[in-house]
Amino acid sequence: MASSITPTTPVFPGSKWNIASPEELGFDNARLESAARWQADRDVDLPFRLLVVRHGRIAGEWNRGIGPEDLQRQASASKSTYGCVLSIAVREGRIGSADDRVVDYYPEMMDVPPGRGPKEGRHAFPENAGITFKQLIGNVSGYMKPGEAPGQVWHYQTYGMNILCHAVAAQYSLYKSDDPERGGGMGKLTQWKIRDQIGGGWSWSWGNFDLHAGARLGIFGYNTNYAMTAQDMARCGLLWLNYGRWGDEQVIPEEWIREASVTNHWIKENEPEENWLYGLGYWVNDHGVAWPDLPGNSFAASGAGAQHIWVAPDLGIVVVQSPGTYGQMDREGAAATIEKILDSLA
Repeated sequence: MASSITPTTPVFPGSKWNIASPEELGFDNARLESAARWQADRDVDLPFRLLVVRHGRIAGEWNRGIGPEDLQRQASASKSTYGCVLSIAVREGRIGSADDRVVDYYPEMMDVPPGRGPKEGRHAFPENAGITFKQLIGNVSGYMKPGEAPGQVWHYQTYGMNILCHAVAAQYSLYKSDDPERGGGMGKLTQWKIRDQIGGGWSWSWGNFDLHAGARLGIFGYNTNYAMTAQDMARCGLLWLNYGRWGDEQVIPEEWIREASVTNHWIKENEPEENWLYGLGYWVNDHGVAWPDLPGNSFAASGAGAQHIWVAPDLGIVVVQSPGTYGQMDREGAAATIEKILDSLA
């Protein structure tokens, strides 16, 4: 009896990935190889990794100057996963809603008086008490930012993400601001709720900026940073591509990925159209601003160090660049390679 599994049937890797020829997955092999060479030739002295997955199978993987098993810090690309863990905490009833005020779960966030924040003029302001979880993950919270009321200004930041991570992890008794390194925080929670569910092998670590001695790092510091191989990143991308589903399990609520992967409403209400490219932890393309020549429903996790996980649900494609050969957070550079990969579709 013939198998019902075809090259276009989505599959999910076990301990090892499924590999198919580019032709089986709808690519022209010569043009796909040409796309990889184009990226390699852009900056001949820089290391790069490029991984292309379609329908859960690896179509091509290229490495130069960095091994496939080397771990790369994800930097701000970690934000996308923070939001996914938040959605799981809501589903499990640890948090009532992503629209809840964060202070009701993590009151310590307000205990950062003048002189105890990261720098002069940066501390908890009274209006910060109204910040919601969605505003944090959407980078519109204004946390410790003078003159930025919640939901009014899109301002990419780290400390607001730390508050989100600590507030969520605290609901699982994994974070205490007076003993921040004891419980494992968002890193341990991600391991339980996502990494182990999809067969990932990434690690995580705490990180802090070099701040003055009085900074209340236990409250707003201790950034969770994941370190991944390109294939770990592709597992995350495949999970998002399938709107949170991994095999028969809905690891992340589907409705969260669908909402998070379009421009959040605060940005649309308060920012010029040129900034309509960020959702809830993802860079998004629903208005064609981020990548005008790429699919409108594509979205990505991006981080400093040229880390990029791009997914296109309609095409079943995940592209990982870790690092890419473009500059840090260079959207156009990331898109150029992806455009050439899409041009190789037969």
